[in-house]
Amino acid sequence: MEHPQKTRVELFEEELVRRTGEPMTLSLPPFTTGVVWLIGINTAMFLLMELMQMARMPLAAYVAYYGALVPADVVQRGFIWQLLTYSFIHSGFAHWFWNMIGLWMFGSAFENAWGTRRFFELYFIGVLGAAITTIALAFGHILGNPGTATVGSSGGIFAILIAFGILFAENEIMMFPFPFTVKAKYFVGILIVATLALAMGGGGGVAYVAHLGGLLFGWLYVRRGPKGALVDANFSERYYGMRNSYYRWKRRRAAKKFEVYMRQHDRDVHFDEHGNYIPPDEDPRKGNGGGKSGWVN
Repeated sequence: MEHPQKTRVELFEEELVRRTGEPMTLSLPPFTTGVVWLIGINTAMFLLMELMQMARMPLAAYVAYYGALVPADVVQRGFIWQLLTYSFIHSGFAHWFWNMIGLWMFGSAFENAWGTRRFFELYFIGVLGAAITTIALAFGHILGNPGTATVGSSGGIFAILIAFGILFAENEIMMFPFPFTVKAKYFVGILIVATLALAMGGGGGVAYVAHLGGLLFGWLYVRRGPKGALVDANFSERYYGMRNSYYRWKRRRAAKKFEVYMRQHDRDVHFDEHGNYIPPDEDPRKGNGGGKSGWVN
């Protein structure tokens, strides 16, 4: 008896089982490419801020003021870059250290399963989603207020956590240094409940609202299922096509301006519809044929 053809989702789930079937631990996960890049950038920024503060350089306060996420600044003053820059600023060693530990422990597993491009997409969707959620709830006077600053990469980390809990739900995590294990779905569930309690209780301010946004947008991204990355080859082709069209337009515009300029100096030159120069002996308007040469489009 022949088995029915498997759907793409079923094949994807089998692939996940094949890749993630072994027990998962929090001891020494691999340093994958995307994880290394993000830890490197965050660490460099943290050390730079610490050095500037130790040297009492005014630039440290300037970076913190303009780089942190302040809902009022984003909405009322147009500081849209804060939707991203806040994630690279951390308020102290413990804040930076535990975020980087979480990024390493859980991010490497997701990157191994779905690839570096989708890992970056998940992380930055979590960062942006956390920022948008923080702004929306702050202006809605539900949690936090528009004047409170938020820093840290927790939005991206919590997006990775929810993805880990979905894709590696049955894997057991060693709760180092404690001598027991817990399934990933329960571990992530505990973190979610704790975050909700802290956010609603006001503990830690607006930062816990960012965690909620990271969880929500990370869940939405993973629920897309086994689809291609958001930024794919078709996007690149469209981008380069638009860029080349723009350059061709600039060349045609420059050719017309040059024709006008030369006529003002009693000289007659011609270009074709693509902006290519037509030598006088090949100009069809001179009556000697319709051949064209010159610059190649």
